[in-house]
Amino acid sequence: MTFSDLPSFLTALDQAGELARIQQSVSRDLEITEITDRVSKGPAEHNRALLFESVDGFEAPVAINLFGSEARMALALGVEDLDEIGERLGALLDFRLPSGLGGMLQRGNELMGALRSIGMGPSKVRSGPAQEVVEQSPSLESLPVLKCWPQDGGRFITLPQVITRDPETGARNVGMYRLQVIDDKRLLVHWQRHKGGAEHERVARQAAQPQIPAAIVLGGDPASMWCASAPLPPNIDEYLLAGWLRGSPVEFVDCVSQPLEAPAQAEYVLEGYVDPSEHLPEGPFGDHTGYYTPVEPFPVFHLTAITRRRQPTYPTTIVGVPPMEDVWMGKATERIFLPLMRLFLPEIVDVNMPAQGVFHNLVLVSIRKRYPGHARKVIHGLWGLGLMMLAKTIVVVDDWVDVQDLSQSAWQVLGNVDWSQDVVITQGPVDHLDHASYQHSFGGKIGIDATAKLTEEGYQRGWPARIEMSPQVKARIDDLWSGLGLDRPPG
Repeated sequence: MTFSDLPSFLTALDQAGELARIQQSVSRDLEITEITDRVSKGPAEHNRALLFESVDGFEAPVAINLFGSEARMALALGVEDLDEIGERLGALLDFRLPSGLGGMLQRGNELMGALRSIGMGPSKVRSGPAQEVVEQSPSLESLPVLKCWPQDGGRFITLPQVITRDPETGARNVGMYRLQVIDDKRLLVHWQRHKGGAEHERVARQAAQPQIPAAIVLGGDPASMWCASAPLPPNIDEYLLAGWLRGSPVEFVDCVSQPLEAPAQAEYVLEGYVDPSEHLPEGPFGDHTGYYTPVEPFPVFHLTAITRRRQPTYPTTIVGVPPMEDVWMGKATERIFLPLMRLFLPEIVDVNMPAQGVFHNLVLVSIRKRYPGHARKVIHGLWGLGLMMLAKTIVVVDDWVDVQDLSQSAWQVLGNVDWSQDVVITQGPVDHLDHASYQHSFGGKIGIDATAKLTEEGYQRGWPARIEMSPQVKARIDDLWSGLGLDRPPG
């Protein structure tokens, strides 16, 4: 099941028992954050999406924690579990010639389906729900934008799709960049230096282009909402990925005040422009690192129009001490992009970027090791793959280790590493938000080879055999198990 807009997704969440409607009146300042934080960190059976139907001073309800569990993230992308998407993408990227006529026909159908779903570009429509109401004299005051944490520098839009086009090539970029409200007509755009929007800003400044047309989309179909966070290669349109996930192209309408297109099924579209030469202090902001990111200058977005549904819902999210909703958005990224990693590094079996590492601080990788230095090749290869360049720690283990099991991974890593021999320490790009690096966005990185060592790698002692029970005994006990009474409670 896929969804064309946010209302249909909310209905599906409600029917699945995954949505809690909050009718008690609450404030957008801190109170929604505290409620959502408790739900995110509480028992799994109580972790639901939240729809705040009575926000003090506002008509629009606030939807939050929409993607805050594996089940909801999978539902948003139209699958039973997140690995299903990676498997579909992996099959699509399998360039081996299929055997037999049946295999060739199946591959052809898969490719034709993918082409139909992404189309040759945006599917343009003349009108859509996103433009049921057009405000040519707009004000941000009508939006229930949250103040998330006590020391935040203001209110922040946190679940946007920020659309810009490359000033030279015209290629569209969609990014999920937080936006701080300055006043009723201006926002600060926190696009970090490694992201596509920041590159558009650099190009515009070099070309002396005074304005970058921009559209800030809130809502729309859940695949499009998530795709704004996807770390796609430069000049690949995020809405093409959304179309493939949905099975149909995303519909667009022309913006009313800017030379851009925006999703026709959005809840809100904030149209305007970014001045690449105008920067103001942004922050502090309570971030997914669990700390406040400091004040830095970022460019100013000037609002020129707001279009919206007649009765919109305001979608948002919060970040802070994990686990929170962004953990599952990041997990979807990990599972979907695993086939792309394997395209360049086919020895990879699995990857885990656990919540405790807040995405970039820890990457666990299992590989089929075949030759001396293989783990180091993978470490350096991952650092060379797009935004994987920001990974601070990459740990490589053998193929039999389940990297999704943190206990097993820690046991293997701590027992298999000689810290004087098996560590790669270097310097390179790190995440813009990394407060531990001594220089901004540049710091130390570590790669750890926790695989079984080969003689050719200088290990002369002979690697020990793993303890494993014989298959015959395991099968024998499987047959006996139900009669042993060990699954029954005592007494």
